[in-house]
Amino acid sequence: MPGGRETIGMMDTTATRERVAVVLFNLGGPDKPEAVEPFLFNLFYDPAIIRVIRPIRWLIAKLISSRRAPLAQENYAYMGGGSPILPLTRDQALALETCLKPEVEAKVFIAMRYWHPMSRETALAVKDFAPDRIVLLPLYPQFSTTTTGSSFEAWRKAAGSVGIDSSREVAICCYPRNEGFLAAHAEMISVALEKARGAEKVRVLFSAHGLPESIVKAGDPYQVQVEMTVHALVTKVRERFGADFDWRICYQSRVGPMKWLQPSTDGEIRGAGAEKTGLIIVPIAFVSEHVETLVELDIEYKKLAGEADVPHYDRVPALGTSEGFIDGLKEIVERALAREGGSGQSPCSDEGGRICRKSFTGCPCRSSAPA
Repeated sequence: MPGGRETIGMMDTTATRERVAVVLFNLGGPDKPEAVEPFLFNLFYDPAIIRVIRPIRWLIAKLISSRRAPLAQENYAYMGGGSPILPLTRDQALALETCLKPEVEAKVFIAMRYWHPMSRETALAVKDFAPDRIVLLPLYPQFSTTTTGSSFEAWRKAAGSVGIDSSREVAICCYPRNEGFLAAHAEMISVALEKARGAEKVRVLFSAHGLPESIVKAGDPYQVQVEMTVHALVTKVRERFGADFDWRICYQSRVGPMKWLQPSTDGEIRGAGAEKTGLIIVPIAFVSEHVETLVELDIEYKKLAGEADVPHYDRVPALGTSEGFIDGLKEIVERALAREGGSGQSPCSDEGGRICRKSFTGCPCRSSAPA
């Protein structure tokens, strides 16, 4: 195998460790104010986001990015002028790499979709590492064609252009019910529920990033995977907290005039105010803090909650480098490396096969679908 296996022990021996590259996919974010507009252009120029032909898409992306940049710069100013997502993702990469190293010679890389480091620069670094195998692992627990699907497509083009052998790759498309992922969330939610135990009425809002309904109707499995996560998590929180609790799923970050997934997070906040019900917000589709959590949830929606007379407003942190979540990612990588048939297959869930029904044509896993 290329890239040098590492000899183990003080003396010459044939024992070797597999050389593994793990590529973490994430959204990315502007690192300085002047990067905001090009970041937004990259986002809206993505054919997975704006689904029209290239010349029209370019014009739309140029228009949206130039119009939205001033407001977006104001939002990023709350975070020091840029997004924290890259340093936070680096922390996650280091934590995962440290967990993996006793078993394999692992190096964890980061490929951002809309700002640096993007897929091509990461692919070059992976090629230099010369791994025996590569695990592609999104930091999006629930699959969408607009996030993981887009990242996989960008990676395929970049990896092919630098000569990476795709037969060495194994791709995880989703892990909405991964035990470590759920356990980390359950611990944080239970703490928040305990803090609010004295309140008369409290509701947990599982807030996910929204999608236009048209994308879901076209076969994107994101919404049903969010529901998979929440239903499994509610059971786990009930067991941990020792009591039932009120909860709902909602969607945030709507952009433009199209009809988006409902109910909206802001609508649920207003409704809770009318009912005099306190709220605990859980960012269920975000595993890193970024503008949607630190500004939208912590500033804009908190202000809305105050205006709506919501009696209690708390936001559960994103998972970050919490032990359970990193352990869950480690388990996902280990299962991927142990998968029967080796590398080079179609992406599949961490559960070892397809979890999406046949009607979800956007699912990238080609194995047999549930009825």
